[in-house]
Amino acid sequence: MGPTEAPRRRRRTGRRLRAVPAGLATGILVTGLVAAPAHGAGAGPGPSSGTAIGTTPRTVGDARYEPGPCPKTPEPIAALKGARCGTLTVPENRAAPGGRKISLGVAVVPAVSQRPKPDPVVWLAGGPGDDAVGEAQLAVDGGINRDRDLILMSQRGTYSADPVLTCPNIDEFAARSVGLVYDAPSTERLHVDATRTCRERSVAHGAELSAYDSTESATDYADLRLALGLPQWNVFGISYGTDLALIYLRDHPEGIRSVGIDGVLPPSTAGSALTWSSARQGFDGLFRACAQQPACARRYPDLPATFDHLVRKLEAEPVTTTVKVPGRAQPVKVVLDGGALVNWMTSATHVAAGVPLSLDELAHGNPRRIAEQWAGAKFSPQAIGRIAHGLAFGVFCREWVPFETEADTLRAGRAAFPTFPRSVQAQAPQLTFLHADCDAWKVPAAPRSVRDVTRSDVPTLVLSGGFDSQTGARSGEVAARTLSRATVVTIPYVAHVTYASSPCAQEITLSFLDAPTAPKTGCVSSVRPPAFDTGPRT
Repeated sequence: MGPTEAPRRRRRTGRRLRAVPAGLATGILVTGLVAAPAHGAGAGPGPSSGTAIGTTPRTVGDARYEPGPCPKTPEPIAALKGARCGTLTVPENRAAPGGRKISLGVAVVPAVSQRPKPDPVVWLAGGPGDDAVGEAQLAVDGGINRDRDLILMSQRGTYSADPVLTCPNIDEFAARSVGLVYDAPSTERLHVDATRTCRERSVAHGAELSAYDSTESATDYADLRLALGLPQWNVFGISYGTDLALIYLRDHPEGIRSVGIDGVLPPSTAGSALTWSSARQGFDGLFRACAQQPACARRYPDLPATFDHLVRKLEAEPVTTTVKVPGRAQPVKVVLDGGALVNWMTSATHVAAGVPLSLDELAHGNPRRIAEQWAGAKFSPQAIGRIAHGLAFGVFCREWVPFETEADTLRAGRAAFPTFPRSVQAQAPQLTFLHADCDAWKVPAAPRSVRDVTRSDVPTLVLSGGFDSQTGARSGEVAARTLSRATVVTIPYVAHVTYASSPCAQEITLSFLDAPTAPKTGCVSSVRPPAFDTGPRT
């Protein structure tokens, strides 16, 4: 929701997810540039005509696919070398098909195999607001195109779409906000001002904001399959992409051979309240792993109590420091209060080995390590100008916020962390000031049916991480209750989006694509915990 992102989101470098601006709802994916074997533009079997996927123009209903140059990306991506590319043009608002058209970038990465299977994999990115094309290296590094072509399409409003609703001003505010008290009324005013500016700029570009949501995006993918001439494909979604995948499966089940969802966010429960239970699950998983490792348990004998004490102490008396961050000549001011610490921790489970030492140093008066991570992630170039906030707020403000109250969020915070101060409990991890944001965004609520559960007998792989504090493992179990042929797997000691960092998750995913009703999951028993850092205090 990552789960990807007004402050709220997360990201990864190479095959590991980095701690990132927790104010921006789910995760920004920064992929490495390690090349994977790929064939030229004509390689691999395509649709029923025998042509390569992505090389034939086609119009289906109101949608048209046109081959062309590959979509833009913030930096070169080796995995896209040799990709077959183009654009899908669809109505911005399908209720008004004669109205404005928008275009979505498409890239087809050929399979490594010389004899690919006929059913490709389509990758649904997280966020809301991440661009799937920019996640090509992550997908390829995990081997997902071993035997099948990989299809990536930018969701509407994202970096390689037209229009682009990225709003860098929100990311720039998120960076500046590290020097502000996290949940102060003055911070909220500035935060919402950034959201309002984003809205004004998006409207000025002609965007119909209510058309940027999961229901429209799901229909975009249904149109893409037909426009590429594919009888069948496999769907794989990460973080918010699991929410989208489940809506797609519910609304457009035709032609879906299998579905993989990793870091699960069920549409029926998505929202601020869910983030509190997810944080509890991920934090507890990490704390238990430390307690079960003798050296960690001796060095940090009561880590949960230390964390709880720090949240309460910092909320009452915030710590202010300055740190150096890469790429900036001047030191950056950082304010650590209880809310900031909770949000740091939500992302820090991706670098779990260092968390106990970081908390211990903070408890002994040294905030440097946590402050550097908190500020460094938000000031990273990869955190600026890549998230489509126009899509993110469409999802939040049409599909999530109308169906839960601020009191619901507070109750969830109290249930998960009853000793935290009320000011911390009231601001959901990753989704700070979300109701105020949506008051400023001003789009109508989606029909209540957007919250319906997905019932399906399509084989589904449900992957979760034992350290996932962004979309806790229980959410995967909830989604699977109405998926009659679901395989539910929790990879221990792994944070949000297991495919990004776990060879076991990647192995299971490939096995699932080969045999969707009987994937091989034996590697789970061999996954080992991280060796927690027990170095000296500084």
